[in-house]
This record gives sequence, structure tokens and C-alpha cells, in this order.
Amino acid sequence: MNVSVFVSLILIGALAGFFSGTLGIGGSVIMIPLMLLWLNFTQHQAQGTSLAVLAVPVTFFAAYNYYQEGHVNWKYAVIIAVTFIIGGYLGSKLAISIHQGVLKKIFGGVLLIVAIKMILGK
Repeated sequence: MNVSVFVSLILIGALAGFFSGTLGIGGSVIMIPLMLLWLNFTQHQAQGTSLAVLAVPVTFFAAYNYYQEGHVNWKYAVIIAVTFIIGGYLGSKLAISIHQGVLKKIFGGVLLIVAIKMILGK
């Protein structure tokens, strides 16, 4: 690992953490695009690495700050977390069988649709 890669990794982590804490985004919106652009990862490598980062409780302290202010619904969070595990497993099985070029287009399309909905929605 050279210095450029190391600095890129630090910046990706810091930016993803910052945006996760401020906007609730990080993995797919920040880390994956930056790994594709800065580290020349394949779509599969970026997605897998992003999931590996989130495999440990990296957002615990950010979530705790929201909890302290009364902004966490634990019942909903547990249900989402359990079903996220199932969906994540099934989705990863599908994703690794899709060609990287197609997967990248699907990924970009989903981000675009969500962005348009967020900007134009109420």
C-alpha cells in the first residue's frame, strides 16, 4: 500500500463517517463511488468492502448521539436490522452473479432515482 492509497482510505473513511453522522449516508453514497474513482475498485470490490466496513459497529457513537436526543426508534431499528441481514445475504448472492458493468449501471440508476425523488419530492 502506497501513501496515495493510504491517504485515499483515510479520506474515504472520514468523509463516509462525517456524512453518515450528518445525513445518515455513507456506505453506498460515499464509500462506493470514492472506491471506484480513487482506488480503481471494481463495482463488486467496492460493494464488498463497503459492507465489510459496516460489519463492525462503526456507527455506534453516531447512533448514540441521536438516541440521547430521543431520535431513535429501537423497535423499528431492530426489525429493519434483522430483515437487513436477510436482504443483504440474498442481495449479495444475486449481485455477485451480475456482470460488473450492469451492476454499476443499476447502482447509478438507483442513486439517480433516489436523488431525483429527494430533490423533487415533498
